[in-house]
Amino acid sequence: MMNQDTRQVIILHNPLSPNPTEDERDVLDQAHLVKEALKELGYHSQRMEFNLNIPWFINGVREIDPEFIFNLVETVDGRGKLSFMAPAILESRNIRFSGSGSTAMFLTTDKVTAKKILRSEHIATPDWATTSEAIQPEKEYILKPISEDGSVGITDELIYMGNRIEHIPEDWFAEEFIQGREFNVSVLAGARGPEVLPPAEMRFRNYTEERPRILGYKAKWDTDSFEYKNTVRSFAFEAKDTSLLAELKRISAHCWSAFGLKGYARVDFRISNEGIPYVIEINANPCISPDSGFIAACEQAGLGNTEVIKRIIDDIDRK
Repeated sequence: MMNQDTRQVIILHNPLSPNPTEDERDVLDQAHLVKEALKELGYHSQRMEFNLNIPWFINGVREIDPEFIFNLVETVDGRGKLSFMAPAILESRNIRFSGSGSTAMFLTTDKVTAKKILRSEHIATPDWATTSEAIQPEKEYILKPISEDGSVGITDELIYMGNRIEHIPEDWFAEEFIQGREFNVSVLAGARGPEVLPPAEMRFRNYTEERPRILGYKAKWDTDSFEYKNTVRSFAFEAKDTSLLAELKRISAHCWSAFGLKGYARVDFRISNEGIPYVIEINANPCISPDSGFIAACEQAGLGNTEVIKRIIDDIDRK
């Protein structure tokens, strides 16, 4: 093993707000997981916050002179739509970093742009509208922010019939709500190409017919809520789901190549009552905190945290 002092790594993340919410604080859990794995791999790491004072940021990086940067930046100036700026700045300075590049980050963070690409690739995604004039009155929709992840802004109250939608706020869109099952499929880089990990289904227990089965903000972050306590991740399936799981894995691999993803990713699906898989979101650089869906899928595949981080690092120089 080389001297740790010669193998410096920066763990880059967004600064937290003065009163951070649970979804904001989660990035520190991710940073700790990465730090421990890097230590096992023989690296000395330190955390750094990304901000828009670019000369100051670049000078700080140059002073440390890292072998690479592990990029965990989820927001810039508090906005998810600007997360592509961190890899863009690093690319412009030829600084090596983990995960997807600026183009992939931009394309996947903007959900409407991502849906247009999915359609061009003949991958099913729910219909959508960005203006009330494009709404179909007979369809059911869920209103979503265009550029936030982690289910930020998603609540039960945002599901409407089309004939009740009079206005779509700026930076939001209306997506056709697919009644049915919800799945997450994680993808991890490997020496022989991307490995699609075991699919997970989000199962909604004790939900009444009136309560929408969605993975909203409460289900992910509010530990005292009904949604959090009754939404569970499962990797156990019956034989009848075999073909569906194979199709989800095929589509996820297609998304990896179509969007030029690197390192690690997660694809979220809704399955209609007719059995049609619809991609609702593609997550480049998804959450990798210890209790995240991505790490759970890695565990199902028999991969420990150190091996996962090593494979993400090994993918840095893939063209």
